[in-house]
Amino acid sequence: MSSSLTLHGIGVSVGSAYGPAVPVRPAPGINESEPGSRDPQADGQRIRDALREVSDELMSRAENASGEAKDVLLITAQLATDKGLVKSVDKLLAQGRGVTATVHEAIESYVDKLALLGGYMAQRATDLSDVRDRIIAVLRDLPAPGVPTMTEPGIIVANDLAPAETAVLKPELVQGIVISGGGPTSHTAIIAASLGIPAVVQAAGIEDLDSGELIALDGGTGEVILRPSEAQQAEFAERQERRLAAAAAYSGPGATSDGHPVALLANIGNPDQALLAAGHDVEGVGLFRTEFMFLDRQDPPSREEQAKAYTSVLEAFEGRRVVIRTLDAGADKPLAFADLGEEDNPALGRRGIRLTRVREELLDTQLDALADAYQATNADVRIMAPMVATPEEAQWFAAKVRERGIPSVGIMIETPASALCASDVVAGLDFASIGTNDLTQYTMAADRMQGELGDLLSAWQPAVLRMIQLACEGADDAGATIGVCGEAAGDPLLALVLVGLGVSSLSMALTRVPEVRAALAQHTLADCQTIATAALATTSATGARQAVSEHASI
Repeated sequence: MSSSLTLHGIGVSVGSAYGPAVPVRPAPGINESEPGSRDPQADGQRIRDALREVSDELMSRAENASGEAKDVLLITAQLATDKGLVKSVDKLLAQGRGVTATVHEAIESYVDKLALLGGYMAQRATDLSDVRDRIIAVLRDLPAPGVPTMTEPGIIVANDLAPAETAVLKPELVQGIVISGGGPTSHTAIIAASLGIPAVVQAAGIEDLDSGELIALDGGTGEVILRPSEAQQAEFAERQERRLAAAAAYSGPGATSDGHPVALLANIGNPDQALLAAGHDVEGVGLFRTEFMFLDRQDPPSREEQAKAYTSVLEAFEGRRVVIRTLDAGADKPLAFADLGEEDNPALGRRGIRLTRVREELLDTQLDALADAYQATNADVRIMAPMVATPEEAQWFAAKVRERGIPSVGIMIETPASALCASDVVAGLDFASIGTNDLTQYTMAADRMQGELGDLLSAWQPAVLRMIQLACEGADDAGATIGVCGEAAGDPLLALVLVGLGVSSLSMALTRVPEVRAALAQHTLADCQTIATAALATTSATGARQAVSEHASI
């Protein structure tokens, strides 16, 4: 047996595991020996049948999924029957392309356009590439690419995982995920965290592992050991047992060991996720993304439709806080009914509050619906705006919320501008919530969907930590509370740093709450402050995490 080899990636879903490698099936690719189309009409129908078969399969998977996984599958299924795609297929067949070459070329042109847009649309490009590979597999009568049927526990290894695969993984069989691509905010990372599966991305070299070879991984540190020794296997197993035991030992409201409260909240994306989260040991919702009602439709949702959805969420969390983010769309998440035109740099374009200031009626209708839901439930609802960069924007939004009788208003801090000037931007507001995903990409000038920049996209970067520190100090000066609702909140070690910097609430994927609660319960507030100071004194993300590991008791 070959000696062990240690790889270092980015941990994106906390937990330790070891087990046999389960490589994904590769994409089939174009049939290089196929003839050009001699009957475009018949070949067009053959491709349409394959499109429908793939769409139906994805819809079937969606019916057996829930929450964010279901949303991902439904969107991917819709891509398989896109009318523009079908038109492109007919055009290429008429030019004499072969059937698999036609599918590849037609979809690749869409992929290139979406990838250039970045952000949400770059995620859609990944979805579309998966659709392409599945259609070609049908046309070539080959097994679909992706994770093979698993009957025994194992660790999935791949260059990357398509959303359609990640969304239906079974945690009882999938011990972990290690991919050489991806990034901290990729579909793979987000869904793995929601399922509680330890995961590491950006682990270069993992795709060369043979089926059945043993792997040990730590989804917190990003450490991956190929062919671990028995001693290393035992260490990883013990590490996971300690984590699970600690997580099971604590319940109830989040707090440090000396009683300093830190609210532990859930991130949700639709009413189904709200119903699921409401049954768990969380203190409410720290981020309710409302885009689910706006994206992929031709007309905006009505006031009544929105009010019904918001009311169902507030009723599910009766007595607990629900923080609702108004529409975060535009630029990289375009709306068919609010097209502001093409932008050269969508990641820095008219999204969030910038879009709704141009299309003010969208925000007015949404706030009217939120007011209806609040009046119907009298719940602890708190409304915040995304992508705020100036005090003027914050005050414009706050006035709109308050004139509708909703008592608590805040903003997202996800730009360096709002972090640096937090005392002015948050002045007069009730709260702020730091979106570490966007704050990191803008601070580090690194596209959050660019997997190759994964090392820059870590919230452990000292520059990002200092931005968070400034935001906390500014919010405190303004007399407002401040929380974190980005992916950083779900990292137990990083949670200690955030609390030490002044954060009073942490919102995350449900599966991450127990370990974060346990980490806080094993440290005093003074411990967290010492840990934060140690992290700030470093010069790299790796150094910051290492410094915290040395000071923390987990």
